[in-house]
Amino acid sequence: MKSKINLVLILLFLISLSSFSQTKTPELKWYNFNEGIKLSSKQNKKLLVDVYTDWCTWCKKMDSNVYSNESVQSYLNKNFVVVKLNAEGNSKVNFMDSTFSAAEFSQGMGVTGYPATLFFTDKGAPITLLPGYVEAPMFLNVLKYIGESKYEKESFDSFVKSTSKN
Repeated sequence: MKSKINLVLILLFLISLSSFSQTKTPELKWYNFNEGIKLSSKQNKKLLVDVYTDWCTWCKKMDSNVYSNESVQSYLNKNFVVVKLNAEGNSKVNFMDSTFSAAEFSQGMGVTGYPATLFFTDKGAPITLLPGYVEAPMFLNVLKYIGESKYEKESFDSFVKSTSKN
């Protein structure tokens, strides 16, 4: 009987240890554009818009390899409101007192291929467009460059060089 109690206690201890070691960055909460831009302003966070299509292989790779990366998720959760925008979807985008289809909005922002990542200030002003697939380590550099407003003072190349020295 005593050995069964010890076994149960050991199992409970191991289960509790595994739950501590598995604390994970919360997954990203994706919004539609209209929700995201309002929340961005309310939370004083920059806005990231992931522009994709259902058929885009690189968009799926961006989801599975980049947006699933714990460092990327952690930085995004802390500094950005994130939006998914299907450029071929039926959603309507309300921007600057006008309503656009997702395709019109994407094209108006300069998107010519997928995936594309749009960045906006917390006031809704466009910052930049990042076209194409970007590996997680470089994407994290882009997030920090935008998130910390380094784009206002220095070039991206200079920023990357200064961070690689640290």
